[in-house]
Amino acid sequence: MGQKINPVGFRIGVNKKWESNWYSDEKAPEYVAEDHEIRELIGERYRGAGIAKVSIERPRDDRISIIIVSARPGIIIGKGGNEINKFQRELSDTTDRNVNISVKEANDPHLQAQLIAQEVAFQIENRIPPSRAMKEVISRSMNKGAKGVKVKCSGRIGGANLSRSVSQDEGRIPLQTIRADIDYGFIEARTKYGPIGVKAWVFREEILPEGVPEGLSL
Repeated sequence: MGQKINPVGFRIGVNKKWESNWYSDEKAPEYVAEDHEIRELIGERYRGAGIAKVSIERPRDDRISIIIVSARPGIIIGKGGNEINKFQRELSDTTDRNVNISVKEANDPHLQAQLIAQEVAFQIENRIPPSRAMKEVISRSMNKGAKGVKVKCSGRIGGANLSRSVSQDEGRIPLQTIRADIDYGFIEARTKYGPIGVKAWVFREEILPEGVPEGLSL
């Protein structure tokens, strides 16, 4: 079967939750565009902070609550909270709403697909061969308890004239099993030959109803 569906979106409502929590019939296009812009700003500004996830809530039209899950929260918070307070003011001026930002440290960063993709991308940017970068990251994640990891790089790898894709995997990646807790991440490595896309899939566990032993077919 094809693998064109985002594994996280495929499991929304089953074992994954929305990362934008709000509802509005009239302002949905405006809010979607604003959420995308906020995530782009956070990702660009704190590219080295290991952003795993950005959750956005809108309890009122004039208020935005942002929760940033990061592997290195100190970079976002800054000395004495100066950086996060400055960024809050900038977002408030940009969106014309009251913005509140909270930062959480990522649990098990080696099992977060977005952080795995970022690690591979940063190593590629530092001219480490993609095959070596993928092998190291996959091995580290498997040692930390992942049941399966797959990483794929696409682009002008090694400065080649033609684009190609290389991938490595270890363990199981049951993409069509909805009860499987599979995390997915994507980022682009910025090289002098152009961007190289890095995708990562992490199979953590199977989420089964209470009383059902793992490995039993339902």
